[in-house]
Amino acid sequence: MIPQDWCEAVPYFNEGRHERILQKVAALRETTTVFPAEENVFSALQAVPFEDVRVVILGQDPYHGAGQAHGLSFSVPEGAKFPPSLRNIFKEIDAEFHDGTKRDVSTNLTRWAEQGVLLLNATLTVQEGKAASHAKLGWNAVTDDIIKAISRKRKNVVFLLWGKHAQDKRPLIADNNHCVLEAVHPSPLSASRGFFGCNHFILTNNWLREHRQSEIDW
Repeated sequence: MIPQDWCEAVPYFNEGRHERILQKVAALRETTTVFPAEENVFSALQAVPFEDVRVVILGQDPYHGAGQAHGLSFSVPEGAKFPPSLRNIFKEIDAEFHDGTKRDVSTNLTRWAEQGVLLLNATLTVQEGKAASHAKLGWNAVTDDIIKAISRKRKNVVFLLWGKHAQDKRPLIADNNHCVLEAVHPSPLSASRGFFGCNHFILTNNWLREHRQSEIDW
């Protein structure tokens, strides 16, 4: 379920400490509906080899509506209801690169992952209809260790931290060799207070280009 390269890079996996959390989730699946499906819990890691990570976009927890969560932060499968936060993300991208022209885009962000964008939620599972319901299962210790491993072992990675929950992870990221960009969350409740106009996608590509990496096709 967890790719070997991530197991080797992240001590929490290497030491098997995540197994206790998976046991808790398995027990909860017996009495409640849990998202995403078991095979998609680690989709973010399956989509991007550790050595290929160039950008990290940190979300909070999976979507808790049916047919939405598939293991990548902010992303939903093609054909699912378009989440407002994701809609605002594309609105900002269109403003930065396309003079605000609205494009037809896929809600499935796998194409970003294929370019080295790790779409990681801080909590990897959730109960149907109950946001943050699995926040205390221990997932944060796992994802904190993932962030620390990337910070220590990779170079010139861009971390996009949107909203206070993501920005609380800032101390986990070493100041050297990385670019950290912060803004309010793209939720409709806050996007107009600093997400729109943040230019994070242009700034990300500028950083990658300056460090001799290919740009992300957003």
